[in-house]
Amino acid sequence: MATVAAIAARQAATTLRLSSSRTAGLIQRRGLAGAADPHAPPKVNCWSDPMSPSKWKEEHFVIVSLTGWGVLFYSGYKFFTGGKKEQKQVEASK
Repeated sequence: MATVAAIAARQAATTLRLSSSRTAGLIQRRGLAGAADPHAPPKVNCWSDPMSPSKWKEEHFVIVSLTGWGVLFYSGYKFFTGGKKEQKQVEASK
């Protein structure tokens, strides 16, 4: 009985070792994902150089652009609709 258990344990260990070596070759390496152009000047935060959008990080450019469009649409809406006007209720005096 002990030999059957030992054979089963050895077979399971061999199977695990083979399956892990097969999947090791399928794991993708990210390679150059972090640096698309190594000779380009480094990107900066939008508040470090606010007058040069071409030097900004992509995430900051997207956030600033979307915020600008939002402010433009909202202010246009408020301008053309006249904003919210307060209505004063006059109570009738008896």
